[in-house]
Amino acid sequence: MAYSPDQNPPLVFNRELLKKHRNRAAQNFDQFSFLKQRAAQSMVDRLEDISTSFNRVLDLGCHSGTLEKEIAKSQTIKNRVKDTFHCDISYKFTAQIVGMAIAVDEERLPFKSSSFDAVFSCLSLHWVNDLPGTLIQIKNILKPNGLFIGQLLGGRTLHELRTCFIRAETEIRGGASMRVSPFADVQDLSNLLQRAGFSNPVADTETINVRYSHPLKLLQDLRGMGETSALFINKENRPPNLTRTILFRALEIYGEQYATEDGKYPATFEIITASGWTTSPNRFLNKE
Repeated sequence: MAYSPDQNPPLVFNRELLKKHRNRAAQNFDQFSFLKQRAAQSMVDRLEDISTSFNRVLDLGCHSGTLEKEIAKSQTIKNRVKDTFHCDISYKFTAQIVGMAIAVDEERLPFKSSSFDAVFSCLSLHWVNDLPGTLIQIKNILKPNGLFIGQLLGGRTLHELRTCFIRAETEIRGGASMRVSPFADVQDLSNLLQRAGFSNPVADTETINVRYSHPLKLLQDLRGMGETSALFINKENRPPNLTRTILFRALEIYGEQYATEDGKYPATFEIITASGWTTSPNRFLNKE
């Protein structure tokens, strides 16, 4: 069935809980921002291949302004990205921004039609319940010949941790509940961009492997990033509590199944980058 902006999307994520996690992470985020920085650098690389200028840009899910800082380092594009408006679901993040910033829920964008030349979103939209609706809103606030580039965590993200939780809980309880958030895959993003009305939709993926001295360090990083699970839970779908017994059994399984010979524990992060234009971008492509 075709998507309608009026239909009620399923609630997968608790946006208030996400806001709480982001606010908690804001104070020390730069100590844990390596994934955001990696994604921002990748986005800057892509922007360097586009010769157009963007007078008014929206940084959607800005965190502490990582993307703007990476853009400022690029001699190629820093003068082609003019005024940047920042927004994030966390008011504690936007309070750190020097310049135009406001706390905004990505599911309810408050901007007028044709407000921006470009919308960039770096590792935030994977927490949106109604991603098709958000993409439609993004297209609406873009001007003609406007560009959207969004980066989301993809389906292979934390597959090791997910597998270990399932095995541990199955061993102890005889069944498992969802403990790690679900993520989209690259084909989903390409299709959703097309359904939202973007032209020349493109989506690709990059896998980043991080090695930890212990799985607890991974859990600490996720907390520091504001990326711990924020699944929507009510009386009907409330899972049993995650006990210490299950948690530590999951960490044991992590070591048994994934530890390398040098005693490191790998964790996978998949970053999907999706882009599209409000109209054909041919005249903006860098011919050099």
